[in-house]
Amino acid sequence: MEENESAEMAQRKQPNDGDSSWLFKSIFSLSNKTSTGDARDSTKHNQPISVLSTLANSVISSCAKILGTSTEELQHNFDVELPDHLKKPPTYARNFLEFCSYKALHLAITRPNYLGNKGFHRLTFDMMLAWDAPGADSDLIVNDTASCSKQDVEDEDGWPLFYYNSTNMAVQVDDKKTVGPEGFARIAPACPIIADIITVHNLFDVLTSSSGHRLHFLIYDKYLRSLEKVVKSVQNVGPQIMSNCSLAEDEIIVDIDGTVPTHPVLQHVGMSAWPGRLTLTNYALYFESGVGLYDKAVRYDLSTDRKQVLKPELTGPLGARLFDKAVMYKSISIAEPVYLEFPEFKGSSRRDYWLDISLEILRAHKFNRKYNLKESQQSEALARAILGIFRYRALREALHVSSSNFKTLLCFNLAESIPGGYMIMETLSSCLKQGSSSMQQDILSSPSRKRQPLFPVALLTLRILRIISSRETDMNEEATFQVGDVCVGKENPLETIVKQLKRDTGRAEAAQATVAQVKVEGVDTNVAVMKELLFPLIELFNRLQLLVSWEDPYKSLMFVLLISYLIIRDWIRYMLPLIFMFLALIMLWNRHVNRRKHLEAFKIVAPPSKNPLEQLITLQDAIAQVEILIQSGNIILLKLRALLLAAAPQATDHVTLLLVFMAVAFAVVPLKFIMLLAFWEFFTRNTSLRKDISERWLRRTKEWWIRIPAAPLQLIKPDDKKRK
Repeated sequence: MEENESAEMAQRKQPNDGDSSWLFKSIFSLSNKTSTGDARDSTKHNQPISVLSTLANSVISSCAKILGTSTEELQHNFDVELPDHLKKPPTYARNFLEFCSYKALHLAITRPNYLGNKGFHRLTFDMMLAWDAPGADSDLIVNDTASCSKQDVEDEDGWPLFYYNSTNMAVQVDDKKTVGPEGFARIAPACPIIADIITVHNLFDVLTSSSGHRLHFLIYDKYLRSLEKVVKSVQNVGPQIMSNCSLAEDEIIVDIDGTVPTHPVLQHVGMSAWPGRLTLTNYALYFESGVGLYDKAVRYDLSTDRKQVLKPELTGPLGARLFDKAVMYKSISIAEPVYLEFPEFKGSSRRDYWLDISLEILRAHKFNRKYNLKESQQSEALARAILGIFRYRALREALHVSSSNFKTLLCFNLAESIPGGYMIMETLSSCLKQGSSSMQQDILSSPSRKRQPLFPVALLTLRILRIISSRETDMNEEATFQVGDVCVGKENPLETIVKQLKRDTGRAEAAQATVAQVKVEGVDTNVAVMKELLFPLIELFNRLQLLVSWEDPYKSLMFVLLISYLIIRDWIRYMLPLIFMFLALIMLWNRHVNRRKHLEAFKIVAPPSKNPLEQLITLQDAIAQVEILIQSGNIILLKLRALLLAAAPQATDHVTLLLVFMAVAFAVVPLKFIMLLAFWEFFTRNTSLRKDISERWLRRTKEWWIRIPAAPLQLIKPDDKKRK
């Protein structure tokens, strides 16, 4: 009996291709003709679940229809397959919704054209809406009178904004129905092409930048349509278009620029520049010089460790540094750096885009090498990078966003740009090495069914989207498709790390904002600020100078006796720890006293304002003084070199005797007595008994130092071998 039921259930879950395509057409076409009849049948078969909201019941009913089962059977599977702590009342509705949504998406995203299906956009958006309010106490029901008389309303592209699901309830997509960040972060990564668990919150910030941090359906729908266009454009770029590039068998063309004559890419090498076409693959950058007809491509490798450097750079005609619109590529495999310029009338968004996506591929390969990943794991990491680039490109084309206006959407670039990003890479590498998550197997596979292997999701997504062939992924059609990086009721380790780093980054950004507020302009103003901040140290130094000068003999004598006593009793070694402890106590006291109080502004009396010319003169004087100090330092080093190499024999003899005497003294006399003698020599130099003798020795030492010649110095100008 149980075997017959299992066979019957499996037959319903795995229909043939013809039935499956009809099923998806009936679910996702959402036309009135198909939805009305199906709604009546499914309403009889699928009874609403009392703990769920109307929208959640609607979504689960649609999921059941996609899976070829009933809501009662889904609920039974949920109760059997998941652990008890996920079925408790506070989280039961949300976890059950996730369970059904992930199962439906698991099947839906195995169809090649799911991304362009209008109903798929609406269903996933409703999953997010239902996730925000899954329980019956937060019902999102919309009355039939508010649904425009049950007629589909179309936007400017002719796509319906309303549809009827299998429960015959009108689900209205309007300004009142918006998705929050958590709902988007739990549902969107279940479809790997739509979002990545590492960058999903940044993606949400971009999509909601103009809508008060709430996602509207029209923006979400526009993003998915743009994403579909990007995927189709990549599908249409074949090896025949890149006939001048010798691509490897597993090399994927990610993006091409410079095909339009009015928007070429210029390659600068030395003083020369050529227009041409630039291509990025998952292994290298290719540049083909020419317009319309292209020469053989030059390959700039990104996959091997050749000390590659990619950074923004200024460029212009004849080597002039005029326009900030270029990317510099440098490696040990080329003689001199190559500059790839992306001309545009305003801004540098085109250059920024190419710099970001090229760095993403370069960093993905560095990640593979650093963590010693196997070939399949390397392919999955590169596939993640490629999907991130597709999302970035779709947003750039749909919403005209620039990388300077939001946090990066590329996971490897993100790990390089935020504090603690190495934790993301370590967690990702461990996830790739572990392969398929046993947690996902427990959720997506029935205990009574033979478990099939789960494959890397990003790589399989590229195969389903027909960007790579089945042979390249070495996967069969029966392979179980893992649903992104999400699992029911639990956080992925990557999601945990990203949330932690997001909090830390928020604190770092808040601290950095205070730094920007206290920056002041002008050399004299900054000097004034520094003097005020260093006032305690300056005052301490002045008091020590007063003691050394013996202007107040009583205070100087007491200070000398005190320090001498500390040195003799060997207590001087506790001086530094006591200073640190004193500072720590002051900080703790201030923390206790000034709790919940705003730090008062540090008040500085600004110096008289100067015009730009006066500030320039002040800066020039400061630079001249620094130059004199550096010259004096170089002369001292050259004279020491002359002493070391015996260029002045008599002075060398004196220094040799002094060094021998010091060596014997340090070897025989205890260190505390040497410190005591040095202290006495320095602090008693200006007493009435020693002042004349000290001045005489100081004068003789200066005269001796002047007589020491500096070692010779010769400057050799390098030859300029740049091509002209």
